[in-house]
Amino acid sequence: MNRVFINNIQKFMPNEPVSNAEMEEYLGYIGGKKSKAKSIVLRSNGIKRRFYVMEKGTQNPLFSNAEITANAVKQLENEDFKLSQLQTLSCGTTTPDQLMPNHTLMVQGELGISEIETISASGICLSGINALKYIYYGIKAGELENGISTGSEVSSMVLSARNFKEESDHKELEKNPGIEFEKDFLRWMLSDGAGAMLLQNRPNSSGLSLEVKWIDIYSYAGEMPICMYSGCHVDENDKATSWRAYEQKEVMQKSLLGIKQNVKLLNENIIEYTVTKPMKKIIEKRGLKIDDVDYFLPHYSSTFFREKVYEGMKKADFEIPFEQWFTNLVEFGNTGSASMYIMLEELFNSRKLKKGEKLLCYIPESGRFSTAFMYLEVV
Repeated sequence: MNRVFINNIQKFMPNEPVSNAEMEEYLGYIGGKKSKAKSIVLRSNGIKRRFYVMEKGTQNPLFSNAEITANAVKQLENEDFKLSQLQTLSCGTTTPDQLMPNHTLMVQGELGISEIETISASGICLSGINALKYIYYGIKAGELENGISTGSEVSSMVLSARNFKEESDHKELEKNPGIEFEKDFLRWMLSDGAGAMLLQNRPNSSGLSLEVKWIDIYSYAGEMPICMYSGCHVDENDKATSWRAYEQKEVMQKSLLGIKQNVKLLNENIIEYTVTKPMKKIIEKRGLKIDDVDYFLPHYSSTFFREKVYEGMKKADFEIPFEQWFTNLVEFGNTGSASMYIMLEELFNSRKLKKGEKLLCYIPESGRFSTAFMYLEVV
């Protein structure tokens, strides 16, 4: 089996950073009123700024998902690697610009490159790591010499107030304005951005590389109900009905194409099913020890979960002190499938890493409770 190396990581953040005070000027006011949930959610998640593809005051997009992803990929070009050498492009996202064609083909079109293999990874936060694992497998098996994987999100387009107009108007008729907390909650949690990685079967000739030692992904959908979703209605018995089963008017009135989170289910299960349970399995499978980790990179949606992740790791008998943690959630927001790319980009290009240091990355997904852990070594 070949060794696999991450030799370059880049990100693209659209437009200028958006402060907490400015958020509704970008996302819009649902029913013309300020959100009651905003201050509560922001106080809990600890995020100070984020980025949106939308123009302030108009809710018009200045970039598509394909465009921000392509902009991140273009930055991977340097004197040692040109996009004309690319063999495979693998892109993951929760929020593609369209249902068809797939996201990767649209990114490829933006890049203007042809005769390459492509694959799109759908899902939520794990779509970015699933895209990466496809390239990892290809290089490891000897089928590929190089590949680029990406993670990207344009959540602001889904969270825009105009997507909730019909629902808001309908509820006003019932003298119950506003949208459900489970939808409003996510408007203050998610943001936009893209990251890209170049993987090759050899390390950089100069400078550092990250060798991918392993990537373990586990899904618990066989025993857990839906927690985060879009494009369907989930009833009190956890039965999901596709948006296609509804009339167009109902789709808009119920804002079925919005993103919804069962917050109670999330809080009760996310740590057990994405931290403690899988970590115990990985420790046994990989023989991993505390001393084998120099940096811990956790993707969590909110600083609310920081202590909870710590306790979950401790419960798995793998207590990593906070001084070894690295995250940039507060400055870049929760960018879903792009979050790990954006974290690794900053650390990789910070010149802090030293040869032989080892990184443990944690990527959870609350869709139906899945998780990934990735282990990297600086070479």
